[in-house]
Amino acid sequence: MASSQLLIVISSLLLFTFVFSSATAAADGIPTKTAEKKVDVVVEGMVYCQSCEQFGTWSLTGAEPIPSAKVSVICKDHKDRVSYYKVFETDGNGYFYGQLEGFKMDNYLLDHPLQSCHVKPVSSPIEKCNLLSNVNYGLDGSPLRYENKRLMGKNYEAVIYAAGPLAFRPAHCPPTTHL
Repeated sequence: MASSQLLIVISSLLLFTFVFSSATAAADGIPTKTAEKKVDVVVEGMVYCQSCEQFGTWSLTGAEPIPSAKVSVICKDHKDRVSYYKVFETDGNGYFYGQLEGFKMDNYLLDHPLQSCHVKPVSSPIEKCNLLSNVNYGLDGSPLRYENKRLMGKNYEAVIYAAGPLAFRPAHCPPTTHL
């Protein structure tokens, strides 16, 4: 019985020492063994040149991807003030992947990317296809969609949201003739 009481006292002292040393290290600014996990917000999507046959619709049938097109990500806070703005460029396949470095949410529910961020087409390098279209609300800003995509690593996580697809349209389309 005395040995079990001694074991309890020793265990309690060891636990107290561990808790006290961890609290002291945290108070002194010494990093503890558990590193804070970094979570990034990412937006991805595609940018196309809408074909003349689909002019006036949201259809992207026959559309071609636009390399080096620029899109902007605009986020507004719950008071409708711009809290984040950045322009991203598409790759050779018309795909953009934008990591929102520096994006902050002061209010988790009201400033969440699904409510506060939109993506707009900015410019197309293709001279014959550089007018903005409203495909997926591109003129006002395409809302983000959560599609349950994440990149995971040790102490890192990226939550990926989708936008669009977005499109530019040709300035001049040949008139259609109906026979």
